[in-house]
Amino acid sequence: MTLTIEQGYAPGCIGRITELHADFYGRLVGFGLPFEAKVAHGLVAFFEQYQARRDGIWLAVDGRKILGSIAIDGSRAEEEGAHLRWFIASEETRGTRIGSRLIERAMEHCIAQGFRRVYLWTFEGLEVARHLYERHGFRLVHQQAGDQWGKQVNEQRFEWKA
Repeated sequence: MTLTIEQGYAPGCIGRITELHADFYGRLVGFGLPFEAKVAHGLVAFFEQYQARRDGIWLAVDGRKILGSIAIDGSRAEEEGAHLRWFIASEETRGTRIGSRLIERAMEHCIAQGFRRVYLWTFEGLEVARHLYERHGFRLVHQQAGDQWGKQVNEQRFEWKA
């Protein structure tokens, strides 16, 4: 496997990122249609308003196959912070450091854009991802029970501040 990180939209990435999320979280915690629809709608809205200087999307690719992703939505960076979204790496990429490389690229973008704060929402129990977030300077700032992803989980908000 020869993994590279490509920046920007690639044909089929909306569907593939949605598929990676639906498959992983469906098996892990039983998320179904509400979650998959939320991911797909969010990606569509992100790309409809995408501005290359402000926003960013990075894809982990092997040949032409997308095996991971991360995005930064900077549309509300001044008010709320930039939003780190759609971070995922396929099972076949485990042990390749691709997750860390994706976060590094996203955070390099945030620093270059002068974003003072970056946040993400996730949920309790994703220890590998949490370790990556914390290793890259994110701190847990809020927890709450919620069902925005179609099933009751303990939602967590992590933030990075410059």
